[in-house]
Amino acid sequence: MKKIIFSFLLTLAAVQVSEAQEQGKFRVGLEVGYTVPDGGGGIFLAIEPKYNIADNMNVGLRFESAAMAKNFGSFETSLSSSVSYSGTFDYYLSLGSSSVAPFIGAGVGYHQPGTIGFDNDSYDEELLEADILVDGKFGGLIRAGFEAGKFRLAATYNLVGKSELLEAVEVKNSYLGISLGFYLGGGKWKK
Repeated sequence: MKKIIFSFLLTLAAVQVSEAQEQGKFRVGLEVGYTVPDGGGGIFLAIEPKYNIADNMNVGLRFESAAMAKNFGSFETSLSSSVSYSGTFDYYLSLGSSSVAPFIGAGVGYHQPGTIGFDNDSYDEELLEADILVDGKFGGLIRAGFEAGKFRLAATYNLVGKSELLEAVEVKNSYLGISLGFYLGGGKWKK
């Protein structure tokens, strides 16, 4: 176990040696975080390959999978997963010798909220026993945060349209995600 921990720390130290990004380079970001949907919570994992179109801008493809429990009205849902695929753009507000760079970003893409199961006995038993497949939606995201060396802290709001279930039950699919991550590649900040 000690060898695994030592190897992990050594890998992180090696990744930290090269800083930030350089025009014309590729990088891949990995993030894990906490989701805050309307009336619930969960976790998510994202991978985002990017291309640096300038020293302070990049475009990428974000693949995210989230597992969330949501509450709405008197209904409580069981844990469900969602998947999203988005094209993204990030703009870095800092150029220079500092390894800390605040950023803002946005994206558009397709969100598949997944299935929703209900945990409430006050509604029709047949409907509650079956998981309901929610239709996919086009949506967007806005985000802000900062990168320090190869590490990233971000807040992302995923804008996804509402879904209507069980005749009159409306589910809000938008959620806030708070994440911590790191990335590989990208070159160094130009000095």
